[in-house]
Amino acid sequence: MSVRAADNSWTDVAAHFAATAGLAILPFGALEQHGPHLPLATDTLTAERVAAELADRLDAVLLPAIAYGETWNNAGYPGTVSLSPATVTAIAVDIGRSLVHSGARAFAIVNGDWGNRAPLTEAVRILNDERDIPAIVLDYPGMDDAVARLRESRPAFAGLNHAEEVETSIILAISPGLVHPDRYESAYPDFPDDFGVRPMQLHPFSASGVFGDPATASAAKGDAILAATIDASQQVLRDFLAANATA
Repeated sequence: MSVRAADNSWTDVAAHFAATAGLAILPFGALEQHGPHLPLATDTLTAERVAAELADRLDAVLLPAIAYGETWNNAGYPGTVSLSPATVTAIAVDIGRSLVHSGARAFAIVNGDWGNRAPLTEAVRILNDERDIPAIVLDYPGMDDAVARLRESRPAFAGLNHAEEVETSIILAISPGLVHPDRYESAYPDFPDDFGVRPMQLHPFSASGVFGDPATASAAKGDAILAATIDASQQVLRDFLAANATA
């Protein structure tokens, strides 16, 4: 079983690290618009659920989630609060280095937001290159395959799952009381040819912040997507821990 760092004493955390593989798991989310029907914490809630399940399966220490991320592309919607890429990298590096003093011997970050990908990859590169602590970032392995199997609605753009069927299904599975079905709306904007190639803010394309259609969302789909993501992430982390143990 896991130990939730925020709910336990320093002696509990130290003892757990000493008695296990020494893995610490950090959910890294965002405070970002997800249409009128989903909470700003959608990415954080998803990362927390995946990280908590992984921590239980791998006897890890679960760290409190980072509730902000690099969300510049959604900054045009009120309520979104974005960090710079350098800040995201610095937070992850500082936490990784600090964990060493707690007895952690491996560090995994569960990333909940697309904008965090590059800065978190840079963070784990720094931690590994400088031999601070073995580190890895998980960008939801297994999720894309599950989405391809389960999706009924047409995506607004290849690889863009934002406030539509997929994310709505996930939050219906995690916290259905935070979803407002009476506010569902679909949006299929016309994108320029270089969309996805260069950085663009999203508010000029969708007034609501929805990209796709949430109408076919369901908690059952959300549960299936989360289960596939957690299973694939667990295997990645098992390989990571095995490699670290023999290094």
